[in-house]
Amino acid sequence: MTTTTPNATALLVLEDGRVYRGTGFGATGSAFGEAVFSTGMTGYQETLTDPSYRRQVVVATAPQIGNTGWVAGPEQNDNESGRIWVAGYVVRDLSPEPSNWRASSSLPAEMETQNVVGISGVDTRALTRHLRTAGAMRCGIFSGDALSSVEDLVAQVRAQPGMEGADLTDEVTTAQPYTVPAAGESRFRVAAVDLGIKANTPRMMAQRGITTVVVPGDVTIEEIEALGVDGVFLSNGPGDPATQTEMVALTREILARRIPLFGICFGNQILGRALGFGTYKLKFGHRGINQPVLERASGRVLISAHNHGFAVDAPLDTVSDTEFGRVQVGFVCLNDNVVEGLECLDVPAFSVQFHPEAAAGPHDAQALFDRFVALMSDPSQRNDTPRKASA
Repeated sequence: MTTTTPNATALLVLEDGRVYRGTGFGATGSAFGEAVFSTGMTGYQETLTDPSYRRQVVVATAPQIGNTGWVAGPEQNDNESGRIWVAGYVVRDLSPEPSNWRASSSLPAEMETQNVVGISGVDTRALTRHLRTAGAMRCGIFSGDALSSVEDLVAQVRAQPGMEGADLTDEVTTAQPYTVPAAGESRFRVAAVDLGIKANTPRMMAQRGITTVVVPGDVTIEEIEALGVDGVFLSNGPGDPATQTEMVALTREILARRIPLFGICFGNQILGRALGFGTYKLKFGHRGINQPVLERASGRVLISAHNHGFAVDAPLDTVSDTEFGRVQVGFVCLNDNVVEGLECLDVPAFSVQFHPEAAAGPHDAQALFDRFVALMSDPSQRNDTPRKASA
């Protein structure tokens, strides 16, 4: 790996043949993935370290990136995992010098250290408009010796696998279980199935007196029961939920045993499939920290964090009868009416498509963790007493 010089030419190549010229930063070479855009105005470090971005090249719509540098260290809360997960990074204006007393290095230096290729100087407004029209697609970033003819670069991009049919859980899940203790007295014990979990999730649970045992994605129902947990959490993560046959089967076992269940993002899609709903790929997805969702029971609008390219196909305006009882859509996106959450009325389970643990914000949906606590606290949820549907 070589250092990127300030004037090194780089190319962003889309599978439809569009080419964007810019300046390379971070590592030099090539990077391939699905081109997606994130509308977050802040929190680029949290974005880059989110495992849900595995095999994706992220386009930042915020015009300047890098001005707070890179903050390292396990005592800091800026990283959502121990490494950068994005396949590549596309920005318009790269800050020439970080201005942050907490910064341990610059963004380009950290990306070089972790061998992540970036490109700056791209008209990200035009690129985002194109991705909204044409849809998320495969792409490649090329710099240094990886540069060749446009025809060859397009062919390399088109040879890459797409996101549909991608099973990426094994690439992001923990190899061994680990425990995040409760802050203060431990009131509950939860098994968090790591499908690409973000570090802020166990922290949010710890603040509520929950001891979280983070378990690998291939965990069995017997192993979960042996932990003596009060609830199960299904995390966010990358890939196509249609590939998760074993995880769907595990979720059905959890529902059948009436163990309180909370899922977010990928976990919402897994719960949806376990209940018998389908999932589908969105044209360009939801990614950012400014997405409005309607909480249908209360009528409140929450500004929420999103990072997903797939969604659950469930009826919005009717209560559905499933093998596990009645289910209704609890949240809906106000931009495009995408299902943003499911609520089971006859078993103790619910899920949301967005991120209530949101780092770097917003915090409108953090009360959903309190709802999970209430679910685990209610002994009636473990019997056969049904709940009422929302009006």
